[in-house]
Amino acid sequence: MNLRRLDAYFRRLVEEGLLPGAVVLVARGGEVVFRGVYGYLDPGRGLPMREDALFRLYSMTKPWVSALALSFVEEGTLSLLDPVEKYLPEFSRLRVGREVGEGIVYEPLKRPLTVYDLLRHTAGLTYGVFFRSPVKGLYLEAGVDRFDLSREVFLERLAALPLRFQPGETFEYGLATDLLGHLLEALAGRSLAELLEERLFRPLGMKDSGFQAKDPARLAQPFPKDPETGHSLRLLPVETPPPRYAGGMGGVGTAADYLAFLEALRLGRGLLSPTMAGFMVQDHLGSLYPEALKRGPEYLPGPGYSFGLGVAVRVEPMGYSPGALGEWTWAGFGGTFFFVDPLQEITALYLAQAPNLLSVLEPEKALHSRLGARLQHAFRTLVYLGLE
Repeated sequence: MNLRRLDAYFRRLVEEGLLPGAVVLVARGGEVVFRGVYGYLDPGRGLPMREDALFRLYSMTKPWVSALALSFVEEGTLSLLDPVEKYLPEFSRLRVGREVGEGIVYEPLKRPLTVYDLLRHTAGLTYGVFFRSPVKGLYLEAGVDRFDLSREVFLERLAALPLRFQPGETFEYGLATDLLGHLLEALAGRSLAELLEERLFRPLGMKDSGFQAKDPARLAQPFPKDPETGHSLRLLPVETPPPRYAGGMGGVGTAADYLAFLEALRLGRGLLSPTMAGFMVQDHLGSLYPEALKRGPEYLPGPGYSFGLGVAVRVEPMGYSPGALGEWTWAGFGGTFFFVDPLQEITALYLAQAPNLLSVLEPEKALHSRLGARLQHAFRTLVYLGLE
């Protein structure tokens, strides 16, 4: 592969002050064919980026927890059809808050919330910080998006909030994976950190991955202020143990560790069987996908992508960048991204600490920012151009 244009692109982003630093890995057929280390580990102190830098992964923690859940399904101790209330009884009293204009009409659930709903984000759980709506406003008021809540307080507050949609009827990206992680804790009687270490990190040799930076001196830092908005940047505090293990946003790791995880899923080896790994990365929205697209920017997988169990899955040739049917992908708010193309045997990722605040402050503008989603689409495009 010829990835000189990819290399030049990341160098230019650093030179223009849009990106503090990054580590980029591209593998083909299991062999690393490109390795790039750019910019600064800590731009405030002028420390150069290093290949073994630790990054806050934010939503790229979600595929970890999704794969972990499927390992319990594979051994028969968990079913996708299990109701959430079986493990967390406080969720037996959930209601749906149907939004009518600026008001909310409360309705009973048509059926219980299931593990399957949590995995494919059809649970009706939302985030308060992304976009605006009456139900999202309740999530903001309750503070459930915050990182500093204990497990007990988080579950108590979340169980008291309405779902935005009926379970199974709409893709709604939100706190489903956080709830899934705590469900697994209840199932196994152990912390999410212990479960991931035992079933994921140790078997795959992911020695730097977890919910705390094992060597804070290697922790990558963002610019003090967002280059586009001018707002101050503060990322998750991962130097000390967290108040709860947030399965949807709390992970820390290196590019090499995350590549090992992606390769294990691509090959169905060392974590899940080939059958279960393939099941995770296939389309699980089906007929819901065309309806989800009508929601515009709120549908985060974007045009051409449906959703599997913890990752977006390409189901149409149409999209913002080249790609093959069956490709699977996801990203993290802190500036991280990956995609895997099983047909071409490509696994590619970049890790940076460059959150795009427009995705929170003005989400309708995020796709058109100078960085934001443009970086993800440019990355995928340049990797595919390297095949020529």
